[in-house]
Amino acid sequence: MQQVDRDVRPMNKELFGVFGDESTFEQYRSPDEFDRVVSGPDLTFGVRSSELDIPGRTTVYENEEGVCAVWGEAYPRSIDGTDPAEWALSEYAAHGTDALTGFNGSFIAVADHENQSGVVATDSVRSRECYYADTDGTRVFGTDPATVAATVSSPRVDYEPLLEFLHFGVVFDDRTALQQVSRIPFDSWLTATDTHEFGRFVYESREFDYAAELAERMRRALERRSGLPGRKGVLLSGGYDSRTILAGISDLDAAYTVGESDSSELTVAEQLATQYGIPHQTLSVDERYLNTDLETVKYGHGIMESLHIHHAGYMDQMDVDTIYHGGLADTMLRGHFQPITGVEVFDRKCPPYRMDPDPDIANHFAEKFGYLPASEMLSRDTTMFDESGKEFLRRRVDEVLDRWDHRFDRLYNGMALFGILNQPSRPFRFQLSDKFVESCVSLDAELVEWHLATPPEHRNTQTYLRALRKLDDDILHHRPPDRPYDSYTFNQIDNFLRRAMPFVSGYQGPWPDRAELYDQCGLDEKIFSDSPGVQELPWRLKLRVNDVTTWLDSTTDDTSTSIDPSDLVQPQEDPQAASAPYGHN
Repeated sequence: MQQVDRDVRPMNKELFGVFGDESTFEQYRSPDEFDRVVSGPDLTFGVRSSELDIPGRTTVYENEEGVCAVWGEAYPRSIDGTDPAEWALSEYAAHGTDALTGFNGSFIAVADHENQSGVVATDSVRSRECYYADTDGTRVFGTDPATVAATVSSPRVDYEPLLEFLHFGVVFDDRTALQQVSRIPFDSWLTATDTHEFGRFVYESREFDYAAELAERMRRALERRSGLPGRKGVLLSGGYDSRTILAGISDLDAAYTVGESDSSELTVAEQLATQYGIPHQTLSVDERYLNTDLETVKYGHGIMESLHIHHAGYMDQMDVDTIYHGGLADTMLRGHFQPITGVEVFDRKCPPYRMDPDPDIANHFAEKFGYLPASEMLSRDTTMFDESGKEFLRRRVDEVLDRWDHRFDRLYNGMALFGILNQPSRPFRFQLSDKFVESCVSLDAELVEWHLATPPEHRNTQTYLRALRKLDDDILHHRPPDRPYDSYTFNQIDNFLRRAMPFVSGYQGPWPDRAELYDQCGLDEKIFSDSPGVQELPWRLKLRVNDVTTWLDSTTDDTSTSIDPSDLVQPQEDPQAASAPYGHN
């Protein structure tokens, strides 16, 4: 049995456990590493968190009959003041896993009672990952995949998930880059020997006033999260989503925007902060923006791009205890993964726009996830697959949708589910939640239920904007720089004309020129000086290579999991021919 390597850099907050007693737990971890360690009839776990006993956050309870923890952000739907973990244990004893559906938020629940077997459960959208491995007859679980992987005696790289990550920036469904480490599946719970599904996330469309209901649910979601402790900040962009925090949280102390001083995104963010009377601070784009060291990479868990952690290099400037953001609102409330089409003119989609009646699903997700044709330069000897990237993506999307097709009735909803299930931007939240009291309003259970009940043709920006105006009549006084109109069509026409007209600057997007920044920071020399083949790749693929090789190299002492970046690339006669990115780069 392999003891966890103490050189693995731990998360600030962690849940780790075993299906076994205290002595079994201590074979893998020292109780001194945790704030609380408790043991029930079937399992033992430890919790390390600065949020213990903050209302709505991590809580642990034990008595002679069992133990329970609710880890993360959780608001009981109906409790008379009882400690949430105490209530959950009592309900679990009486009703089994049905009791764990009574929480609202972004959490992992652990429950073990003498009348019920021990379980570990996710929220309905698996917004917090929990990893597990079976080693020497013991099932180990935890929120940090590095410490779970370190319990495996002979870890081996799983090359198909590795290839998914390099091609698309995310590992699909419930696998990881290691064969022996898995994730609790979507909307499911883990036992000592198996996994089982809840039935919470199922699309069932119905008719109601979509905008009015959304506004009311957003108002309640914000109110639930208004009492979080200490100084409060918001990560503020010029777009739609983060401004909902300004309208719903009245005592914000700071607003932070990552941006370049001359960007229109920053200008609008400053105007919004002034409108709501909140001190604003610019986090200027420089060498801190592209973080490539383990302290940032680890939050991608080896399955998602750390690129999404835009704020990572600026933590010392964020003088707050609680942080809010608008993350996942586009996914849950605005149909980010819905396929939109128009009339093809000179390889561009032009109005009129509509939902694509016959979407090419693989091409759609290739663009959404950032598929790069240059990934075809990856060594087939290493990955052991003959498919092209597009063929690979098409097969994997079909496999995942087939697995979960009992949860949706229309392809559009299936595509939304696929996006939520494999959301690539989660490292953004994982890093924030490890450093602050982080709150993701978009994951409120009432908003998830709204998503499931609203037909895809109404789950769009127009409905969302009507709801925002019900929150605050003046919330759109300062328009997003790329969306001067409510109409998607008018905004697309405006942006097209700005790009086409001479002497008129078009909207450049919310993020800096990251290819230029990569070169300015000399990252080829810093991280790939011994890998000239990797240097021929486009910047985003190089960052993916660094993410996964750095994570694997730091996770275990076993050299079989270390990958030399050069081994991932095969020689190319004309590397420039493969370097043009598809969709987002």
